[in-house]
Order: sequence, then C-alpha cells, then structure tokens
Amino acid sequence: MARLPRLSVAGHLHHVVARGHNDQPIAIDDLDFQTFLGALRDSAQHAGVAVHAYVLLANRLQLLVTPSQSDSLGRMMQAIGRHYVPYFNARHQRSGSLWAGRFRSTVLESDAYFIPCAQLIEQQALQAGLVSTLSAYPWCSHAHHVGSRREPWITDHPGYWALGNTPFDREVAYQRLSDTPVAAALVAEIESATHKSWPLGSEAFRRSLGKLTVRRLEPAKRGRPSKGSAHRAVAPAETKVRGRGAGRRRPSPG
Repeated sequence: MARLPRLSVAGHLHHVVARGHNDQPIAIDDLDFQTFLGALRDSAQHAGVAVHAYVLLANRLQLLVTPSQSDSLGRMMQAIGRHYVPYFNARHQRSGSLWAGRFRSTVLESDAYFIPCAQLIEQQALQAGLVSTLSAYPWCSHAHHVGSRREPWITDHPGYWALGNTPFDREVAYQRLSDTPVAAALVAEIESATHKSWPLGSEAFRRSLGKLTVRRLEPAKRGRPSKGSAHRAVAPAETKVRGRGAGRRRPSPG
C-alpha cells in the first residue's frame, strides 16, 4: 500500500517528533545541544516555521510549531539535517543517518490542544527522571513561558497570550498549569495522533481541514462489502438472466 504524504497545513498548529536511529543519541553534551538548537532556530526562520514550544532530549526532539506554507515543515527538518548531522558525525567520529526514518507529525486543533501539548513537550525531561523540577532542564521552552529566560526566536502562540493580559499574568498562569502533569489519557491521545499522522480535533475542525488539503484525514474503511450489499448489487442481473430462461420452451419429446 502506498504511503500517504505527510499531513502539513499552512497556518495550523503541528506537533512534531523526531527520534534518533534505534533511539541512539542525537546530542551528547552541552555543545551538541547548543549547536542543535542553533540549527533549529536558523532553519525555522529560513523555512517560515513559527516555533511555539520545544524539548531536545539526548535521543529525540519534540516541537509545537506553525508552518507558514504547506512545505515549510519539511524544509525546516531537511535544513536541520543538512547543518547538524555532518557536524555531529564529524565530532563524534560516526557516519550515516542520525534519524529513525521520517519524523512524525500531525495537525492539532489549537484551542483544545495547544496548552496540553506544549506542557506534554516541556515535561518530557521531568517524566524521564532527568531533573527534579521543570525549571532545572535547560533544553526546553518551559523557562521562556514562565519568564525565567527569554528566547526571542520562540513565537508565543495565541493560546499562550490568552492566559493573561500582561506578561506576568501569562507567566504565572502557565506556571500554575505546569504544576500538574498532563492527564495520561490526553498524552496517549496526542501521541497516537502524531504517530499515525491523523489530525486531532473536533469534527468541525476536521471538516475545515478537508477544505485545505487533498490528503485523506482518516483511516480508510477496511474489509469487503457486506453480503447483503453484494447480493443487492447482483440481484438485478440475476433476475434478468432468469427472465430470459423463463421465456424459452422445451421441444416436445419425439
């Protein structure tokens, strides 16, 4: 079966996950982390992708972004590979691909999923036991959102601006939300949608996406037509055959 093209819709929120090959490291020390984030920043700006939230772990990258064009997301990830992978391979005396195949991504309805997905992303290091507090992990956007570090290359999403009328109000509100882990069911819902690349949102949201892309937005129905429908499809033809036979007369014996 042919693989569906990646779902990428300009002007909409996307969750992106890229993993190291066989979960091997894509960044080993501080210099790697800094170099990778520099490549991400430059590639996003050149490709026209607004980065709203991120986390870079040793073996994976997660992003919450809005591409300005349908191909912006792919161009950004390709540019990261062109700039960062040769650096990493040369520095660590390795060769070959750094990634476990294609990156995963999907489109999210921002009103419902921006805050939980941003916090899911930023809580990764805490969930993995790498730090004891969110603020202790330097390679994610949490510090930016709570006001302890300013990262000018991050674009604050309207969902973040809606948390308060002033920067202080937004930072306090975001910190308060961050104090509670994202519900496991919601995490599973977002992760499943991203892995399968089906959009996540209301029926009205999916209908609106259908007007912006020709790419299928839900799994195709599997299986053969039911016996009843198959019988109805052939019944007229069978009736016609029987009708022709019924009009014939057998020759008389002898």
